[in-house]
Amino acid sequence: MAKVNENYLKLPGSYLFSTIGKKVAAYQGANPDRKVIRLGIGDVTQPLVPAIIQAMHEAVDEMGKAETFHGYAPDLGYGFLREEIARSDYRERGCQVDADEIFVSDGAKSDCGNIQEIFSQDSRIAVCDPVYPVYVDSNVMAGRTGEYDKEREVWSNVIYMPCTAGNRFVPELPQECPDLIYLCNPNNPTGTTLTREQLKVWVDYANRTGAVILYDAAYEAYIAQKDVPHSIYEIEGARTCAVEFRSFSKNAGFTGVRLGFTVVPKDLWRDGVALHGLWARRHGTKFNGAPYIVQKAAMAVYSQEGKAQLKDQVAYYMNNARVIYEGLREAGYEVYGGVNAPYIWLRAQEGMSSWDFFDWLLEKANVVGTPGSGFGPSGEGYFRLTAFGTYESTVEAVERIRKLRRE
Repeated sequence: MAKVNENYLKLPGSYLFSTIGKKVAAYQGANPDRKVIRLGIGDVTQPLVPAIIQAMHEAVDEMGKAETFHGYAPDLGYGFLREEIARSDYRERGCQVDADEIFVSDGAKSDCGNIQEIFSQDSRIAVCDPVYPVYVDSNVMAGRTGEYDKEREVWSNVIYMPCTAGNRFVPELPQECPDLIYLCNPNNPTGTTLTREQLKVWVDYANRTGAVILYDAAYEAYIAQKDVPHSIYEIEGARTCAVEFRSFSKNAGFTGVRLGFTVVPKDLWRDGVALHGLWARRHGTKFNGAPYIVQKAAMAVYSQEGKAQLKDQVAYYMNNARVIYEGLREAGYEVYGGVNAPYIWLRAQEGMSSWDFFDWLLEKANVVGTPGSGFGPSGEGYFRLTAFGTYESTVEAVERIRKLRRE
């Protein structure tokens, strides 16, 4: 008789955003006349920019002609896109990244979840706390995290690195030595960042201990401050200790189109093995390549028109972040983020847990956010709001929350 992977049974409840979706659906079902504003999930609301739409139309036309039709895409990505990524995202920033070190995929979430497959099952992971749930959950599924302590909401074999207001949301080097270190910069969910100097500490530590940094740079397009790196490869020594994940979802609105890429430098070796070759083998075996139409659309991201249009779109979302940040701060909330990332991290109403605050905002203001405790134990008492809504809904949501605060 077939047996299930018992590690899946260890996962507490459903995925965070699935739980939120069910709670919101239940509320709307019981209150169909209420206008609910969703600032919870990090999904974009603005349409794809004209340059991208034009490129997609052109690619669709190509697919309708025998001489320009494309079947299976190269599993690692078309050369034209990988070359452009290497040039625009890395070499122009002074980073040494070659096109054949870039692996195009259907999104950063997939790669962040799948990368753990190339490491041994007894690898010890370290995560910032709070953290994007996929990092931990994917390792739970692989049987790498030990047992779950329901009362403390922690896994016995995971090294948690608290990121709180007390340490300005900058993780400290762990006392125990991990094998894999997950870093997200700009950070999801706190919206805070690491400077070059702070990131150099981690690169030196990983090279010294033999750990590998799994670096999620999905929100790099929102970085405004010059001392915050857009890539870990801006840091000397990163090629021998770091894998980087990138996404087209946040910088170009591809949440419903799906495209991302991962960089695995050829200089990154562990256990006498090049991780580049392992990831190429895994990628080629389990992935049949991103669609030609989508990869052609991604090329428009790097065109002169595309860059200008996307700069305006990023500015639109960051203006929403400013509205949330300033509005809630003026209302008396303790708020963070919103400068280099499209997320606002705020302390919940006094005396409320994260989920209590979620329920309170949903019922009293009809505003949806994300409970901080869903990102880890250090997120308890905090709450995340996203700037990816429309400007009009963002302004209205902030006013609703401010009104509650005044009551």
